[in-house]
Amino acid sequence: MRKPIAAANWKMNGNFALVEAFAKHAWPQGNVEKIFGLPAIYLTKAHEMGLAELAGEDVSAHVSGAHTGEISATMLKEAGASYAIIGHSERRTDHGETETLLIEKWKQLKAQGLKVIYCIGESLQEYEAGQCDSALLRQLNPVLDAGLVDADTVIAYEPVWAIGTGRTATPEQAQEMHARIRAFVASKYGQEVADNCSILYGGSCKASNAPELFAKPDIDGGLIGGASLKAADFKAII
Repeated sequence: MRKPIAAANWKMNGNFALVEAFAKHAWPQGNVEKIFGLPAIYLTKAHEMGLAELAGEDVSAHVSGAHTGEISATMLKEAGASYAIIGHSERRTDHGETETLLIEKWKQLKAQGLKVIYCIGESLQEYEAGQCDSALLRQLNPVLDAGLVDADTVIAYEPVWAIGTGRTATPEQAQEMHARIRAFVASKYGQEVADNCSILYGGSCKASNAPELFAKPDIDGGLIGGASLKAADFKAII
C-alpha cells in the first residue's frame, strides 16, 4: 500500500533560521512520509539538525567536472538528501529543461541511490486546448521508455495553470489526471509498478483543500510550495 507523502518545496526561499525552526518543530508522526525539498545550501544544516527526509530541488546531469554552479547527485547525497526534485515546471520554463536532459539527471540520481520526484503537468494553453493527455505523455513517455520509473518513483502532477495563480483543480479533476498518469505507467510497466508508484498533487495545495484532494484514491499526497514555508500550515497538511 502506498504511504501518503507530504513533500515541501521551498523553491528559492527560506534561510538558516527557518531551517532551524523547522528542525525543532514537533511534526506529526504516523503513516505520512515528510519530505523537505530545500535549497542545496541548507541541506547539510537540515541534515545535521535531524530534519528528514531531505530532497534537493535539482541536480546536475554530470558526475563532476567543469560545470560551474552545478550540484551533483553525489554532493546531494553527501549533504543528506535522499530525494531530488527534477522537471519542475519552473525549471522547464526558466531553464528550458527537456526530457532528454532530465533523463540524464535521473540516471545520476539512480546511480547514487537517490529517489526521484519527477514533475509533469500541462500549461494553461494546453489545458484550454484540451491537450492535457498529450502534454503529460510528452513528459512521461521518454522516462518510461528509458526504463527509469520503478516502485520508488514519485511523480508530481502539477497543472501549471494552478501554480501560484490561486486557481486549483477540483478534487475530481485532479483525481482524473492522477488516474490517467497511473494508467500511462501501467501501460508500459504493468499494474504492479503503477500501483506502487506514488503520484502527488502539486497545484496550489493548502490546508483548506488538502482533505478533499487527498481523499481521492489516486492522489497520494502533495508537492507543496508556498504552504510549506510556514510550519503551522505544512503541519496542518500533514
